[in-house]
Amino acid sequence: MAKTHGILTGKVQVRQAQMVSKGRGISRVVNMLTDKTWTEWLPIYAWVIENRNGLTLVDTGETARVHHQGYHPRWHPFYQRAVHFNVAPEDELGPQLRNLGIKAADICAVILMHLHTDHAGGLAHVVRSKSWVHAGELKRAQGFAGRINGYLPHRWPKWWQPESLKFVDRAVGPFEQSAAISPDEEILVIPTPGHTPAHVSVLVQGSPSVLLAGDMSYNQGLLLDDKVDGVSPDEAVSRATLRRVRELAKERPLVYLPSHDPESEERLAAGAILSSAL
Repeated sequence: MAKTHGILTGKVQVRQAQMVSKGRGISRVVNMLTDKTWTEWLPIYAWVIENRNGLTLVDTGETARVHHQGYHPRWHPFYQRAVHFNVAPEDELGPQLRNLGIKAADICAVILMHLHTDHAGGLAHVVRSKSWVHAGELKRAQGFAGRINGYLPHRWPKWWQPESLKFVDRAVGPFEQSAAISPDEEILVIPTPGHTPAHVSVLVQGSPSVLLAGDMSYNQGLLLDDKVDGVSPDEAVSRATLRRVRELAKERPLVYLPSHDPESEERLAAGAILSSAL
């Protein structure tokens, strides 16, 4: 049976209207930039899945370079007004893997749930690993339009050449498609559009199963309350994804682990299943 490890790669703080959408239309964006209330410091998790096929890394966390002057575009209102980072060099993926006794060369595969900097900032630590990302996410991150959408493709390592996830019509509960990462299908990637249109999540099948949910919601409570974040471009799409996760949790024991939920590691350690909270 696979074992999942949480890797804390620093912390992030955003405005409350990013965690929970406020308003409609363009006002959602304005509120996300101007809300006077900030969240608490939230974790930035990456994950390592250990199974018979080796080690799979899900996301790479953030880099301490976010504190370097000019790392974020000065013209971008989100980076100037709506986010704070707290990432020390020892918080980065490489040192955290070593703390677990894992060398970067031991990683067989890397899955990026989406390509915002707090999920892709640590790519430099996985030089020789095969990487997988949704083709739509990679396309959305390119060029100046990608930078407007908050991506930092110019900060990715020049050598990084990810492969596109290959989804097939193999249903996982209410999710109609999936992509197998391990030959035994113990690790599956499922499309979970919302936070970004091509956002994906990783399902580690077992008893209970573990859903690495990325930014599908900022915490489990928001999933239960059907609350969409301020970044999601289409609220209806996000709510449909949240509903499918709740349906999946009714079909099988499921531990739900968003990347920024302060209680994710506690639920992982306890095997706390989502259905008990529904």
